[in-house]
Amino acid sequence: MRKEQILHGDAHLEVIQGDIVQQPDMDAIANAANAFLRIGGGVAGAIHKAAGTELEKEAITKGPIKPGEAIITKAYNLPNKHVIHVLGPVYDRDVPHDKLLARCYTNALNLCEEYKLKSIAFPAISTGVFGYPVEEASQVALQAIYDKMPELKSVKTIRMVVWTDRDYHEHVNALLNLEKS
Repeated sequence: MRKEQILHGDAHLEVIQGDIVQQPDMDAIANAANAFLRIGGGVAGAIHKAAGTELEKEAITKGPIKPGEAIITKAYNLPNKHVIHVLGPVYDRDVPHDKLLARCYTNALNLCEEYKLKSIAFPAISTGVFGYPVEEASQVALQAIYDKMPELKSVKTIRMVVWTDRDYHEHVNALLNLEKS
């Protein structure tokens, strides 16, 4: 497994290439959800399939949500305690897309703190069917996380889990640029 990481405050921020539903060492995983928190395609479809039907039953009672918002559910058949569902922005439709995307990550981290979770794994939110270019999204996402890290009390590990070689490369570049700033 390829991994790159940095320490900021008391927390680690890491980027790995892998499968978001195969993160058994994480207290929570984030779901790139749709507004109504139903089974979808891509990341949402994979998470719902792995978690089982109870995930959707609980999630839809907490929706709909707006871009940037986050809600928390149990993880059911996943190896994690919770799933944090966030609605990322549709690129160039939901504006300002950078601020809405950043809110997805900070709101998810706020829920982790509220529930005293120690770790969370994120997918690359909005970079699939929502059309957010991964080069830009990786920088927005990692900067938002990095900026939030000094405030975190419970969360000690934040993991970005990306699927493709290209996504891994872009996220590692964004991670390494954080250390230079």
